[in-house]
Amino acid sequence: MNASSPTPAPTQASTTATLYGGVTNRRVTVRDLAAAKQRGEKWSMLTAYDALTGGVFDEAGIPVLLVGDSAGNCHLGYETTVPVTMDQMVMLSAAVVRGTRRAMIVADMPFGSYQESPAQAMHNAARLMKEAGVGAVKLEGGERSARSIELLVEAGVPVMAHIGLTPQSVHAFGGYPVQGRGDEAAHQLLRDAKAVQQAGAFSVVLEAVPAELAKQVTEQLAIPTVGIGAGVDTDAQVLVWTDMAGMTAGRVPKFVKQYANLRAVLGDAAREFAADVSAGSFPAPEHTFK
Repeated sequence: MNASSPTPAPTQASTTATLYGGVTNRRVTVRDLAAAKQRGEKWSMLTAYDALTGGVFDEAGIPVLLVGDSAGNCHLGYETTVPVTMDQMVMLSAAVVRGTRRAMIVADMPFGSYQESPAQAMHNAARLMKEAGVGAVKLEGGERSARSIELLVEAGVPVMAHIGLTPQSVHAFGGYPVQGRGDEAAHQLLRDAKAVQQAGAFSVVLEAVPAELAKQVTEQLAIPTVGIGAGVDTDAQVLVWTDMAGMTAGRVPKFVKQYANLRAVLGDAAREFAADVSAGSFPAPEHTFK
């Protein structure tokens, strides 16, 4: 198949045997993701922040959509994820849920919404599930977040953990450095991964981690690992959609592959529209009511 050939639509048989693609009468669940790991099937996750793009990715067959607090950087105009609020996450998550039918929707718990105590984590996770309708939540931290994960799971809240580079800790890290380099750091990351699994997380994101270490974690865990800047051997891969589709201005992280250049496409369309208006050629007769 050449690069210009369309991807064939999955058959009915393939949709029942694999996680990717197709239409089903229910949303993807944590059991589907666990089964994919057992089969050795890799899967994809993209961020989404509104009903429109969420619907596009859902129709494309992406099985898991993350309503990330990365909305702070690429949607709300903040420099980091830290200012994002619970109210904003509820609003954005509810929009993605309304725009989708099949994908599991995972919502980030923003900075300050769970660090105080497990009870605080439970209160805010319940908001995301009750008010927004998400299927799972994601929170950062390994051993330090294990008790909160355990309480949420005991209460019936599916939890995706996030270790390695945790963007909410950007000020403590002094930027966005690769995590897990050196024996001590690698051992800590392995402890964090095992701690979130023991606490009941159904999967764990590994961000900005050396590929060999991410491979070791993936091999040692029973739950799926989701890589972002963690090499090819994780069970799944996630990208911020604005990075993936070429909407982000300036430099993007090393781990990003840009599959389109939507920023240029939209810019060209806007300039063409403006030129038509200036020339008086839009609206044309076919765009005008009589």
